[in-house]
Amino acid sequence: MKERIVLDRLTGLIAFARAGSLGSFAAAAQSLSISPSAVSKSVQRLEQRLGVSLFTRTTRSLTLTAEGRELHDRALRLLRDAEEIEQAAMAARSEPSGILRVAAPLPMGVHVIAPALPAFRRLHPKVTVDLRLNDRMVDLVEEGIDVAVRIGELADSRLLSRRLAPHRLCCFASPAYLAERGTPAHPDALEGHDTVSLRYQSTGQTLRWPFRIGDRIVEIVPPSGVVVDVSDALVAALASGGGIGIAATFLTAPYVARGELVPILSDFAVERHNITALWPESRRTNPAVRAFLALLQEVFQERMAAATGFPA
Repeated sequence: MKERIVLDRLTGLIAFARAGSLGSFAAAAQSLSISPSAVSKSVQRLEQRLGVSLFTRTTRSLTLTAEGRELHDRALRLLRDAEEIEQAAMAARSEPSGILRVAAPLPMGVHVIAPALPAFRRLHPKVTVDLRLNDRMVDLVEEGIDVAVRIGELADSRLLSRRLAPHRLCCFASPAYLAERGTPAHPDALEGHDTVSLRYQSTGQTLRWPFRIGDRIVEIVPPSGVVVDVSDALVAALASGGGIGIAATFLTAPYVARGELVPILSDFAVERHNITALWPESRRTNPAVRAFLALLQEVFQERMAAATGFPA
């Protein structure tokens, strides 16, 4: 019975730590792979045992009380100690095993990472991959993520990192659109064309289209009749004759192979070196993390190389 009480308290502290960091029971539940009601009940039981309210709850928000803020840092330390114990146990094993939580942007997860998971599981059947796809910048340490893939410059010095293969940004349009409206030979000629642009979900800003003109990178934001916040939607709109848009070649490669999209302005395409794998210091010796990083390196090199061989 005493062991059960101690376990319930630990469960409540873990749920409290995640909910306090993420600001909602739903986000904490996703991070812990349990239901929101389980998180809520664990926190309620913890509050009853402690005799204090840890959160101020409304229909739209969840905020820490003064007592909750005081206890939150201690709960986080407890959670990190528990994860370090788990990682030490995993590192002692020579064979990759256990749950591997991976976070990545939606398009990259769908088009590059997810197709590689069956082969990874055949090599490492004792690893369960929990792939989480969204454009939110997750906190790996706070949310218990083992490996993340990000596009863009890095700012978190607490994390270990490895640059993956470069990717290419190029303009595309459907053959039907180009037959009707003509093919621009220079970025300046985009004026007067229908365009489709991408808006970042994380910032709400519209993607600036980069072009290499001579020895300079020039960025423009053309006026667009269609703006979407998911890359797959952008590519689908282009394939349906929506106009001209810019996208990573690894996203458009299947459409180009089927003849649904044509690369244009290829002489001005830009190569970016800002796809990075990240993992916490505590995961350094985890065999599953090491195996997955090797997979990422191989898959990204193969996929990016295959997606850049378009004719001008």
